[in-house]
Amino acid sequence: MKVKVFDEGHEKDLEEVINQFILDEEPEIIDIKFSTAVAVSEEQIFCFSALIVYR
Repeated sequence: MKVKVFDEGHEKDLEEVINQFILDEEPEIIDIKFSTAVAVSEEQIFCFSALIVYR
């Protein structure tokens, strides 16, 4: 079993890197965990991340 972590500043970018990983590696996906975070200072900074558990 392996894990892969993806972290992007925009949800569409996250979709693209995950889809590319699936196309390239053709993993047997066991589970996907998704998380969103926002940091507020002078501007809002978003973080979209996913952890994929696969074989």
